[in-house]
Amino acid sequence: MIINLEKKPCSMELGQTILDMVNANGLGGTDLTDRPLAARIGGEIFNLAYTPMHEMDIDLIYYHDEEGARVYERTLQFVLIMCMRKLFPNAKVFVRYSLGDGVYMTVDKKPAFTEADLLLLKSEMKRVISLDLKLQRKRMSISDALAFYERDGQFDKAALLKWRRFSYFDVYRCTEYSDYIDYFYGETAPSTGYVPLFDLHFTGTGIVMLRPRRDDPLAPIVYVDSPKMVEVFKRSDDWGRIMTCSTANELNTRVENGTVRELIRVNEALHEKMFAKTADEIIARGAKTVMLAGPSSSGKTTSANRIATQLRAEGLDPIMISLDNYYCDRKYCPRDENGELDFEHLNALDIERFNRDLKLLMAGEEVETPIFDFIEQKPKEHGHVMRCGKDQVMIIEGIHGLNPLLLGNEIDHDKVFKVYVSALTTINLDDHNRVRTTDLRILRRLVRDFVTRGASMERTLSMWASVRRGEAKWIFPYQEQADVILNTVLHYEPAIMKHRVYPLLLTVEPESEYYCMARSIVKYLNYFLEANVEDEIPPTSILREFIGGNSFYSNY
Repeated sequence: MIINLEKKPCSMELGQTILDMVNANGLGGTDLTDRPLAARIGGEIFNLAYTPMHEMDIDLIYYHDEEGARVYERTLQFVLIMCMRKLFPNAKVFVRYSLGDGVYMTVDKKPAFTEADLLLLKSEMKRVISLDLKLQRKRMSISDALAFYERDGQFDKAALLKWRRFSYFDVYRCTEYSDYIDYFYGETAPSTGYVPLFDLHFTGTGIVMLRPRRDDPLAPIVYVDSPKMVEVFKRSDDWGRIMTCSTANELNTRVENGTVRELIRVNEALHEKMFAKTADEIIARGAKTVMLAGPSSSGKTTSANRIATQLRAEGLDPIMISLDNYYCDRKYCPRDENGELDFEHLNALDIERFNRDLKLLMAGEEVETPIFDFIEQKPKEHGHVMRCGKDQVMIIEGIHGLNPLLLGNEIDHDKVFKVYVSALTTINLDDHNRVRTTDLRILRRLVRDFVTRGASMERTLSMWASVRRGEAKWIFPYQEQADVILNTVLHYEPAIMKHRVYPLLLTVEPESEYYCMARSIVKYLNYFLEANVEDEIPPTSILREFIGGNSFYSNY
């Protein structure tokens, strides 16, 4: 049998695994820079222990690939939880959310989990990894899986399985070490030896599991404290539990019994209080300029308008300025390593003109600010003449809003209030499977691009890698410098977004290079019920920026 492995024809005997073929052809690698973690076949991700039964094309997945990093994280998480259960049989691990290059987890244990416990756990994980124990993929019927998880006390997984549409359930286990069985909505590596690089950081309230950096996977792993981000995540996490909507099962129950409408009303009221409190802080500071930044699909535009509304309620007259209007003529735009125009780069903006205009505006001078023509791809000949009066505050919004290079030395920084906006979801599928913030934001962008521009799923997915690289370089490093971090996530939105995007994602064909991304989103959306309750969502909601009907600008 002939297999095309990395586009190279290779002879393969029936019964051999992909891993057998990788090793036979010298593609095994020695470290994270060149060692494959999984394989892509027909647009789907497969474990390297998979046995092909017919001729096919196989591409290998590495750590620098998005899905490769996820395979590494799942495998490391499996090892951590498996070792935790072995060392502390009565402890329960709850996977919460991402923090930088790590994942924050809490441990329910009596006596409480300590730093000494963490050192013991870390040592055991290293031992298990050095043994290179096999992780076996097993298919179970839903009824058998339900019975197992209920016997094992994993009631969160049992509850989640009741919503599963399929009759089977794929799990992983390591029989050479324990009888622990777990599920992830994605593949793991074939054995524990594939995750040699990691660290654990004790926070006092939990642990952070640190994985290698994507850009330099062999560099030392360093925990970077992010107290502001941690506090925002914690508030969202606490609120989700209070409102009984912290897991897919709890949200589905609300959709099924109709109380999702109450959830929407309370969640939107929470946002209203958040924006009102931010406006109060801006006024108390005596700020003349509000710099508002955030990653793609975080709701920056609506957030800026809602802050402006709250400032108007206090008697101020805010001026709205978009950094997008300070884009340079495209012929001066920097290019990325592939020679493509890099619109995420800071130097895609006319920083010198922005600094000059901001200085004059803060001094009360009249300024003609630019208007960028996105059709002609250059600034228009004439801009917008404006002046910032004594009772006015400028709200300047854009992805680079927190970059210190935007504010020159002549700007009075004491008069600048910095706001970071992001959709920091804390809803989980179950105790061990989180919904990533990036997965939620791509949902928003898929829907918005389709509604406003008629963009196909593939078109939007094709841009996401570039967007993510730009965020990591130009946005995330400055988030802790904000005076306030606004979490624009809405706990009910997976149920709304599924109604909008699920059928569109199913149109992505297996032959597409973006099928894997589409399928990954579909897999976790399979666990959520649709909620056809958009009439309950107010016109000023963050979600309206993506699904349409936003009253701050033209409806679409």
